[in-house]
This record gives sequence, C-alpha cells and structure tokens, in this order.
Amino acid sequence: MSTWNHVGHHVADLDRAVTFYREVFGFEELHRLQVPDAASSRLLRVPEPVGLTAVYLGLGGAVLELLHLDRPGNLPPRERPFTEPGLTHLSFTVEDLSATCAAVRAHGGEVLEDTDMGGFAVLVRDPDGQVLELLPPGALPTAPAAPA
Repeated sequence: MSTWNHVGHHVADLDRAVTFYREVFGFEELHRLQVPDAASSRLLRVPEPVGLTAVYLGLGGAVLELLHLDRPGNLPPRERPFTEPGLTHLSFTVEDLSATCAAVRAHGGEVLEDTDMGGFAVLVRDPDGQVLELLPPGALPTAPAAPA
C-alpha cells in the first residue's frame, strides 16, 4: 500500500515562491529544512555545492515542497510544452477565478489570457513559470479531503 506524500517544485526565489503560494492559494508553511550538501547532492544528483533549502507547504491535505538550490550553475527556466513527457501542471479549485487571476498578477505570476475557457478554466504561471490550472468549484471532481 502507498500513501501520497508531496510534489516538489524547484524555485529561483524561495521567499517569493512561499509568498505567492500562501497569498494566492492559502497554503500554510509546515516545515523548513536545510539539507547538508553531501546528502542532497547524492539524492538529487546535483554536484556540490548544493545549498538546498526545502519548504513544505500544506493545503487541504496536499503538500507542495518548494526546493531552492543556492548555488551557481542552476539552469534558467524554460517553457515546457504539454506534449513533453512529465508533469504538465498543478490544478487548483478556486472560489473566484477573476480574484485569483488578480492575485496571481499581484504576486509576480502571469495569467495566460488565451487559455481562458469562459469561466470554466484558465491557465496561469507562478513566478518561476510553473503552469497552474485554475478551476471554479464543481468544474471537475477533486480529491477527497484529508481526514482531520
């Protein structure tokens, strides 16, 4: 038997990313961890120095791990097409699409206006370019809430 744990997301500016996910979606910081270089180098397959800080954010039973590598040589962000294998996006049900889009813009993200499905869905990017899907309540089934 398996249990879902978290999704990891590498960010260029940890404080900016924490603020974005807290202010736009209501995430709460659960834990902050600085990982020794030797351990993080081996686990992540990144040459030392790594300078890894991980911040775990929680929302409705889901955990988002924001990873920041404070080191030279990190790759710049790039746009990943949906046709490339791998994770394509994170999806959020939000009470008010317009208000959430305004919050995305206010906290350094981007609303992809050409994806607006007339109130059914819209794609946005966080400050690091990660694609996020915004859905109104009832648009699609959601995962059951975590037990209290």
